[in-house]
Amino acid sequence: MKTALITDAIDAVHAAILAHESEIESLDRAIGDGDHFVNLKRGLSTLSAMREELLPLAPDFALQKMGMKLLSTIGGASGPLFASFFMAMAASMKTQGDDGNAAVATAFAAGVESIKQRGKAGLGEKTMLDVLIPVADVFSRKTAEHAAMPELLAAIEASAEAGMLSTRDLVATKGRAAFLGERAIGHIDAGAKSTQVMISAVCRMLEQSQK
Repeated sequence: MKTALITDAIDAVHAAILAHESEIESLDRAIGDGDHFVNLKRGLSTLSAMREELLPLAPDFALQKMGMKLLSTIGGASGPLFASFFMAMAASMKTQGDDGNAAVATAFAAGVESIKQRGKAGLGEKTMLDVLIPVADVFSRKTAEHAAMPELLAAIEASAEAGMLSTRDLVATKGRAAFLGERAIGHIDAGAKSTQVMISAVCRMLEQSQK
């Protein structure tokens, strides 16, 4: 994973999130705090503006800088979670000293584990982790199987979609939605939806780069 790829991914994710604004905001108004999209948009706008600053850096330094910036930019609970994700990825990439698919899969898994630890949440709690945990598992497994890039990306995208949809039938245990109890059933979690949108955007960007 080169730093230019990271900045291209930021731009792709930023555009995708803006395109899904009404859907994400609607989901968050239903069972969330109502500020998820605003915080996400602020963070992505900030990262996009850092492109020229990030490009000369090694991938681990770029990811670390992104994490630190998000920590001071995004409000609410999202800031520390996204910041810890990128900083854990940075630490993993630095330790491995490699930028191949296996190293990226390991770094991604480290980032997801960081979110689990900081958010004190896991699978089945109607959060972004219902997307991130299955995606990390698929990413690691398919990479270990030496899957071709099209197969890897398709598997990741399908896993993200399935994880996002699974939150519709879950009872929330974190955030404002937890106070709704079973009334949250039937609603997709906004964080899971935005995470699925971001992962899908990166997969499709990489698919295009293969052509």
